[in-house]
Amino acid sequence: MNVHVKTGDTVVILSGKDKDKKGKVLAVSPKEGKVIVEGCNMIKKHVKPRRMGEQGGIVDAEGAMYSSKVMLVCPKCGKPTRVAHKIQADGAKARLCKHCGETF
Repeated sequence: MNVHVKTGDTVVILSGKDKDKKGKVLAVSPKEGKVIVEGCNMIKKHVKPRRMGEQGGIVDAEGAMYSSKVMLVCPKCGKPTRVAHKIQADGAKARLCKHCGETF
């Protein structure tokens, strides 16, 4: 499955309990078509202590969500945008903003 965002991109959530929140992409799983966004889709995780003297318990962690629920935010104009692709003169593939036309 092809995912339109990369690790480190800023995205906005389109649907669900965290709608309209912005966050940075922490991890991308192209095989499942899911992304993990910083501070969004928080879940409770039960953690066992691994080492002697380490604390176990219930920890808050970011859960994975489908990549179709997020939209990339253009770093130049700051608007949520769809991604266009352009092949440059040197053969490299660049991503374009649909609003301002700038590459990033």
